[in-house]
Amino acid sequence: MLELAVLGLLKERAMHGYELRKQLTQRLGFFWTVSFGSLYPTLRKLERRGWVEKAKPAPTTGRRKQVYRITAAGEREFMALLEEGVASGEEDKFPLRFVFFRYLRPELRIRALERRKAYLQERLEEGHRTLTKARHGRADTYTLSLMRHGVDVTQRDIEWLDELIAAERGWVGEQPPADGPAADAPPPRTAPTAEQAEPSDEITTTS
Repeated sequence: MLELAVLGLLKERAMHGYELRKQLTQRLGFFWTVSFGSLYPTLRKLERRGWVEKAKPAPTTGRRKQVYRITAAGEREFMALLEEGVASGEEDKFPLRFVFFRYLRPELRIRALERRKAYLQERLEEGHRTLTKARHGRADTYTLSLMRHGVDVTQRDIEWLDELIAAERGWVGEQPPADGPAADAPPPRTAPTAEQAEPSDEITTTS
């Protein structure tokens, strides 16, 4: 999944390795633990496959930093990875795909959001059942409070998804704004935003 993240960031603009690392932290760090030791090996792998290339750095008086940019083949691979992830329904990777939602067609965004909502609804139902059992058991006040918090967070996430789905459906058949319909939706309460940046040996989820 680090490949998707790197290609997606380079799709926005060319960057050197340090800037990529900084953007990975800013976009994904709240929801991911990124293995930066894998960043440069991933860049080399993407370069061997022809998905990224080194751009000629501008002349400077100081040390030159190697700048990478995405290629046309890399653009196609990025879209394939992004759409493949939506089709697979890997919910643990939803935050990463959401960061790049604006590149998807509206119907694919709706499909991903509805799948996410169904997944969270199942979790909410299970959370209510578990909380009910705990109330009749020996759970202490703090455990019950934490369980209620989990249920509340999941409920708010579902409400946020409902807002996004409604916004997306309003744009189906129309031309969405440059940043996608999600940009017009109310900001998320506990779920990821499009300015923030789920498991593998390169990236692991923190939630």
